[in-house]
Amino acid sequence: MSPGEVNWEGCEYSKCGRTDRGVSAFGQVIGIRVRSNRPLPKKKKEVVSEENGVEGNQELNEFNTLPRENAVEMASPALAPSKFKSEDGPSENLGLEDPDFEEALNFDPVADEIPYPSLLNRLLPPDIRILAWCPAPPLDFSARFSCRERRYRYFFTQPAFAPTPHQLEHPASSSSKVKDAWLDIAAMKEAAKMFEGLHDFRNFCKIDGGKQISNFERRMFYADIEEVNDSTSGLSFVNGTDFVPPGTVESGHPKVYTFKLHGSAFLWHQVRCMVAILFLVGQGLEKPSIVSELLNIEKNPGRPTYEMASDTPLVLWDCIFPREDDPERKDDMQWLYLGNGPGAGDAKYGSAGLMDDLWKVWRERKIDEMLAGSLIDVVSKQGNKVDELEAGKGTKGSRSQKVFDGGDSPKLQGAYIPVMKKPKMDAVDVINEKYAVRKGFESAEDLKLQGFRRLGKSSEGEAPILEDADE
Repeated sequence: MSPGEVNWEGCEYSKCGRTDRGVSAFGQVIGIRVRSNRPLPKKKKEVVSEENGVEGNQELNEFNTLPRENAVEMASPALAPSKFKSEDGPSENLGLEDPDFEEALNFDPVADEIPYPSLLNRLLPPDIRILAWCPAPPLDFSARFSCRERRYRYFFTQPAFAPTPHQLEHPASSSSKVKDAWLDIAAMKEAAKMFEGLHDFRNFCKIDGGKQISNFERRMFYADIEEVNDSTSGLSFVNGTDFVPPGTVESGHPKVYTFKLHGSAFLWHQVRCMVAILFLVGQGLEKPSIVSELLNIEKNPGRPTYEMASDTPLVLWDCIFPREDDPERKDDMQWLYLGNGPGAGDAKYGSAGLMDDLWKVWRERKIDEMLAGSLIDVVSKQGNKVDELEAGKGTKGSRSQKVFDGGDSPKLQGAYIPVMKKPKMDAVDVINEKYAVRKGFESAEDLKLQGFRRLGKSSEGEAPILEDADE
């Protein structure tokens, strides 16, 4: 094994979702078999003395991370009983009638167990933290395949970027119903609701010919724009009459909003593509109906070449593991959160606890926010009054239009080209076919039949591995 390579054999490792570089995860879930404090049942073997031939028993204590035969292990009922197969059943071979198991049973699975979260948090880098663990995972648990719902949130501000006084705006912005930097939240909410249900999202993702994916249907359970309760800010200048859209009576800007999206599964870059379209709708550059147009793959089989949204504000918020017969999809995992259990308070609020770590992260960023906000507030009050400012000669008509994509500042471009008038990418089957031919196969069908083994993506005799790529 080469240096730095991890040997996962015997660990039964699985992970729920994958995220792009730059995307955060607050609710990522992994499954892994680890060492336990639970005593092992004592194995015995017969011993025969060569001198007097007396037979006896010798205790054997073996250590292994793999499941032991007849071992007592904590487990919950399977999430999908219809798919769970066991010849003997989950409890018929535990050997509970054997007195040697008494020590293994006289064990508190919480108080006597290794404090996994606090132990791992002392070893992990500061931007990775364990929040909870499950002492008794379901019998059929897989962090990837048992997950039936993944929840994402994408955060943004209102206004989206620093607004400009009316007299200094780009001509295109002045003629739009949405003022430069401000988002039409109502229009975004209308567009977001169109994502709900079962749809083909090939026009809302990045297509990788190497995966040879042909099914792009995914079910979105919930999609909406919601305001986030945020602390007061020093950026009160944006509430002045020279900055807010005409007729606005709201105050308290800037505000923070989030696009909440719950779905069964996601394609590569899907959420960022969806958010990009919502931002174009919010800026008045596209109508909410653009979502329906892009979901109509018969009319539009190739994705227009629009830019996807920035990755930083996107968070994998939660992963849900319901029972297969639960229509409400309630999480059925028995999570033990850090701090739960006897004597576990220090792991959460102690001098080296989780809250201490998170407070350091929050305070550093809060101080940065306060300093930057204070500086903006100071500068906004310096010099001439806003209504006295004038644009430079010959610059107003040539000033670039600003288009917001979720980043820290808008992108500058010339006249905006509507999404449906942008160049179209090849249809999915064309992309898959070109990839297969480029790799030396006769066709995409040929690659699916025998090519994946040649490319080393599946073992001999196994079916091709065709997996989705989450956001």
